[in-house]
Amino acid sequence: QVQLVESGGGLVQAGDSLRLSCAASGLAFSTYSMTWFRQAPGKGREFVAGISWTYSTYYVDSTKGRFTISRDNAKNRVSLQMNSLKPEDTAVYYCAARYGGSVARENYEVGYWGPGTQVTVSS
Repeated sequence: QVQLVESGGGLVQAGDSLRLSCAASGLAFSTYSMTWFRQAPGKGREFVAGISWTYSTYYVDSTKGRFTISRDNAKNRVSLQMNSLKPEDTAVYYCAARYGGSVARENYEVGYWGPGTQVTVSS
């Protein structure tokens, strides 16, 4: 059974930092590209950051320079370091996996989803 489980969310103040982690099991982790999406209340799910099996990284413009995505294949884990958080970063953050070396940037490209973790940034 494939499982993606996010952790590390919480309530923080603007300017603070959080580190999200996603633990993967039931799949050959090193053969999957990994992506973080987020969904704010009343909004659609949007791409935040992705990392391919070759360790190429991609970011949405609003987070580039503040967020850093990384992966540890030995631990079947992908992380998202979030610095200088803003209230507009408030959302449920989802870990997603796509088979192959290409990073998923659209919902329909995702093979597996985690249940999400809440990030709330107060002003």
